[in-house]
Amino acid sequence: MLEVIRTGSWLTRERAHIYPAMIACFGFAALIFVWSTGGAMTDRFGRPIGTDFSGVWTAGRMLLAGDAAGLFDPATHFAFQRQVFADPAIDVFGWHYPPFFLGVAAVLALMPYVPALIVWQASTFCLYLAAIRAIAPPLPGLTMVAIGFPAVLVTLGHGHNSFLSAGLIGFGLVLLERRPVVAGVLIGLLAFKPQFGLVLPVVLVLGGHWRAALSAAATVLALVAAATGCLGIEVWTAFLKGAAFTREVILEQGNTGWYKIQSTFSALRSFGAPLPLAYGGQFVVTGAVLSTLALMALRGADRRLLAAMTAVGALLATPYCLDYDMALLAPAIAFTVAHGVDQGFRPYEKSLLALVWLVPLLARPVMMTTGLPLGVLVMAAFFVFLAARAVAAKPEILPRQWSFARG
Repeated sequence: MLEVIRTGSWLTRERAHIYPAMIACFGFAALIFVWSTGGAMTDRFGRPIGTDFSGVWTAGRMLLAGDAAGLFDPATHFAFQRQVFADPAIDVFGWHYPPFFLGVAAVLALMPYVPALIVWQASTFCLYLAAIRAIAPPLPGLTMVAIGFPAVLVTLGHGHNSFLSAGLIGFGLVLLERRPVVAGVLIGLLAFKPQFGLVLPVVLVLGGHWRAALSAAATVLALVAAATGCLGIEVWTAFLKGAAFTREVILEQGNTGWYKIQSTFSALRSFGAPLPLAYGGQFVVTGAVLSTLALMALRGADRRLLAAMTAVGALLATPYCLDYDMALLAPAIAFTVAHGVDQGFRPYEKSLLALVWLVPLLARPVMMTTGLPLGVLVMAAFFVFLAARAVAAKPEILPRQWSFARG
């Protein structure tokens, strides 16, 4: 058994096709059943279809009604959600994003709820899928592997924006060499999830991607200016108050459930660690991630491995990473597979990649039943594996048959 795991021989081409297809079929069937056996906008459990999307759509509705500041106040926003869904007991979901993301919410809010959810998920899923195809080598069954990736089902179930996050960081990293300005714009747009922005300046600046770095900075400044010009400076005060609620109630108190948050901070809090210790542990991990990325960027590590480390590092470096955010592991896996196909795989690497691919399905139930923070442990192991592979590989390897220009 150990030899099979070491060589990865168990992961045949047939299994790489069948397992993702099985997960996709069963997962999609379960989601459709849950969604179609409830009300017009609610699932069979009485929750809004696409749960978290209800927070985005209702925020857009509030903005269109002229209440840009109120949507950042949880009490006001939650009351509006209950009014829209005509249920005082319905689950409510907050708005946790910077003001410039309200432009997307407003466009979606112009449509009825369910059509808006379909448009949102379909469009961002296409971006995610296109990014994976641009990164990975043209292997048979690649599309099914990307579709069956368990984080896809978690994201769909929550109606979340993780397809957008994965697509932006995937395309941003794959276009760094050929289209640095476009890459910078895409990375700048990722500012709607600012917790993932810790690692990106390190990689861009120390990796010498100055045009991309300036483009990303200009994009963020343009977004801030546009939001301020349209909504006024006071919207940022409201945003900061809402962010304080997210930090205190959602993150520090764990009201959303420690098993959903896949971070070192959450793992320590789930074991009863006080806030200073939990923040201290997260600080150590974040520092280790940033230091490693800085060293790899200065060393001129293979771009595919550095890109994979960047995507994984973005998840590890923040205390606020939920299981649907593991969609960012998809581009990391794709970059790693591209390097492995070109340079070969070492012992245990194929089996580890399979575990990384599967962990979004396992992280929440394992932590709920055993308390083991499997998601954090697997992501940390993946990051260490990538760093070791980058050290062992020759710097600046970029074969002509696989280039970052393919996107």
